[in-house]
Amino acid sequence: MSRIVHVNGAYVPEEEARISVFDRGFLFADGVYEVTSVLEGKLVDFPGHLRRLHRSLAALEMPAPAEDAEIEAIHRELVARNRLVEGMVYLQATRGAADRDFAWPAEPRPSLVLFTQAKALVDAPSGREGIRVISVPDIRWGRRDIKTVQLLAPSMCKMMAKKAGKDDAWMVEDGFVTEGTSNNAWIVTRDGVVVTRELSESILHGITRAAVIAYAREAQVRVEERKFTVAEAKGAAEAFYTSASGFVTPVVEIDGTAIGDGTPGPVTRRLREIYIEESRARAT
Repeated sequence: MSRIVHVNGAYVPEEEARISVFDRGFLFADGVYEVTSVLEGKLVDFPGHLRRLHRSLAALEMPAPAEDAEIEAIHRELVARNRLVEGMVYLQATRGAADRDFAWPAEPRPSLVLFTQAKALVDAPSGREGIRVISVPDIRWGRRDIKTVQLLAPSMCKMMAKKAGKDDAWMVEDGFVTEGTSNNAWIVTRDGVVVTRELSESILHGITRAAVIAYAREAQVRVEERKFTVAEAKGAAEAFYTSASGFVTPVVEIDGTAIGDGTPGPVTRRLREIYIEESRARAT
């Protein structure tokens, strides 16, 4: 059975979903998106994703495509219609359709598209075994804090990793790791300090990142928000990434160098367990 998707107010089978060829998301990547995880049929940290959606829209001077209550209702309706137990809801909002012009219209009519993806999140093999990454130059634009649909650069970096026989890439700028292609990067130092880059326009303000920082501190794990180099990461005791779909995922190798003993470390495993437990308890 095909999925039911939402396109500009209508729930339709995915085969019947249509968007204008003049949509600015298609022509200019003039749009933003959010991905909300679903556990046991419930939304994980939906208010956080909604706040970040508004932040992205405001940064692009783009009107909201619908009221918050309606956006939440669409999420829940899609979960119900597609009988989604575990996976994700993808939301994309664009400035809408207009004749092609670099200057956007004064009174745009935003487009809103949502769909679900069924995926094993809790028992994902990557969560048990970890992933291997390579370091690559960060070739993205300067406003990475805006969650835009402009994803060609990270896609290219991801493919560099795939061609090298690895799972993902950590992007590097001015000698420091910024983030993964679709996730925030972390290390655990030899003395047990959890480190992730501080918030700025250089990285996405991850919802999972914020939750993990809070849960780690509640568990008396020391957290530092600062830059770190690839060399420091290679010499760390552990490494991992965070994302809405990956939760806390171990990184066991960087550029062919094993991190720690080359297996998921105890701090990473503990944070993953805490995150899953808290997410299940708080999901709505």
